[in-house]
Amino acid sequence: MSADLPPSYSATSAHRISPTLHTNAVIEAGNVRARDEQEMQFLLQSVQQLSHIYNPEIEPEHDTDYYCSCHIHRYIARKMSRLNVLEMWSRAVMYPGEKFYHDCYQASWFTNNPYATNVVSPYGYNGASLYGSQRPSPHYHAVSIRQTIRLNESLNARAQAAVRAQEPPFNIWETNSLESSMSSMSIADSASNSSGQPSKRSKLSGLKRAFSIKSSEQKEAIKVSKWIDLRTAILYEERGRWPDKATWEIVTIYQEKMGMTEKISELRTRYPLQYLHLLRAGYFEPIPVSWANLASNPLKFSIDAAAGWRGITPAWRGYEDTAEERLYWVLNHRAGSTGARLKPDIISALDRARARMASAVEPPPAYFAVDDVCHVQHKSKGYSHQVMPPAFRPFDGVETPLDDTMILLDVSGSMDFEPVRPNYNQYLVTGYSRSTQPKNKDVAKAIIRRFTDAMANHDQNWQGYELTTFSSHADHIGVINHWNFDEMWRWVGFGGLTRVMTGWQKVKELHFQKHSESATYHPVYGWQAGPQTPKLRLLLLLDGEALDMDEFELDLLGLSWVHVTIFLIGVDGCPHHHRHANELQRISEVNPHVSFVDAQGNAPERFITHELLKRHLGYEVSMTEFEELEHPPPYSVSADIQ
Repeated sequence: MSADLPPSYSATSAHRISPTLHTNAVIEAGNVRARDEQEMQFLLQSVQQLSHIYNPEIEPEHDTDYYCSCHIHRYIARKMSRLNVLEMWSRAVMYPGEKFYHDCYQASWFTNNPYATNVVSPYGYNGASLYGSQRPSPHYHAVSIRQTIRLNESLNARAQAAVRAQEPPFNIWETNSLESSMSSMSIADSASNSSGQPSKRSKLSGLKRAFSIKSSEQKEAIKVSKWIDLRTAILYEERGRWPDKATWEIVTIYQEKMGMTEKISELRTRYPLQYLHLLRAGYFEPIPVSWANLASNPLKFSIDAAAGWRGITPAWRGYEDTAEERLYWVLNHRAGSTGARLKPDIISALDRARARMASAVEPPPAYFAVDDVCHVQHKSKGYSHQVMPPAFRPFDGVETPLDDTMILLDVSGSMDFEPVRPNYNQYLVTGYSRSTQPKNKDVAKAIIRRFTDAMANHDQNWQGYELTTFSSHADHIGVINHWNFDEMWRWVGFGGLTRVMTGWQKVKELHFQKHSESATYHPVYGWQAGPQTPKLRLLLLLDGEALDMDEFELDLLGLSWVHVTIFLIGVDGCPHHHRHANELQRISEVNPHVSFVDAQGNAPERFITHELLKRHLGYEVSMTEFEELEHPPPYSVSADIQ
């Protein structure tokens, strides 16, 4: 990036604007939207549950010819009250030539909504019942999904082409040529000829002026003036976002580690219109540390093409939220990326999940353990079939004695629920069925116990390992070891939402408090590791997709001082589990700092622990070594840590 900055911008310039004070249209609209974004998401989920609708993409419908105060109409009224927020957000993120639209037909019949006439309702052509909310039709829901996918692809392609066509035809950073082009053009009503005498007016000049018809020279001058304004806007935004040398260096390092330096430079030079839009949305800098604990931030905004809630890039249609959109944009534009890495649509994702689920086989019998939770609780007989992980390959370095091992545990409400799996009719969820397996929290507890015992034997760390939990907020439980495990576990409580960024932020704080002498702290972007900062090796246990999982994965892409091994706990025969496992597999393929293992149903704990250790330690742990590691530390050692 720095090589392409014009002379007027310098990282060491005396110009200083505090990053916390800098603002723009996207930031302002985001602040307004964030006030009730989470409330609206919760309200929709509540209305869907009351209406027995289990697909997040389907909104309840209830049409009447009379006043109705049912929960569906109260939700509709709440949506209509946000039209001003929707318009403010749309105006902030729209590209030139795009139109604002919405899906509140009760407020305005003509909404410019392209989905209204091109996509059938999941309820069919007869609409909703006058006497109650209608149930979606599996057939029409499938048709609706296919039509939406086709329309998304068409609109995305047209939007991207339209934006490309509006980019400057020359390099706006070639200052001399740009200004000379501007000065050579006359936009005055009267011009002088070479002899200094006024040129003759055209007989049509008065008519042109009457109808505001501009000459070709005037039109070209306006275009050039627009490119000068674009260049000025970019410079203002860069100076506002990165006002000092420390900030600018952090941003530069971030772009290098993300593999985005060349792409960002190309955007700035060849596609400055798109560069400015992405710049205003913060695409070229680390995620601000303050966002981690916010209920709603610009990476948690839902994207809903049918309702008019837009994303940031020209091809935003089809993503679930702004974090997912940004994550895939980065994956598709990093150095070394080959081919477009597209987000699977609903149909493809579910089909791949079902294919993965069908590939499950019996786990290796050598790992049988009579004390596994599923055997102790006797929910059902035997182990569930498991999808075998890919053969282990070392890719992020072997653990060293200086590395820190920590554990981050999901304690959201679902960890304590009786496990259930969805029932599908095509792509429509019609209900849920119970699964005969232990609760996810019991499996997590057993795996953590086995993992910490094996790690203690491996690195002779009898003191133990830091345990942090997260749901809607994070809690540092403390150091757990073989002797205090049950006592410390009493402090683990379950309930709330799955927000991994709250836990991730707490873990980072613990790590850098311990190694603060080798790191620096930035008021906006938080702790920055130095060359001597030890690596953090984190075991993360989840039972499903976190609300901010894409934000977490995006943050990890720009970090080289952490390796995360994820254990995903799932319900037997649940396509949702395998859909999330496929996503984690894709992420681990492009990010060497992330690896994962999953298990479903009645899980073979020793097999899981062995696979986790391989990925956590970074080498092929043999079966013989694993059997030596999994025995608890000698009891006599406990006296040394009291």
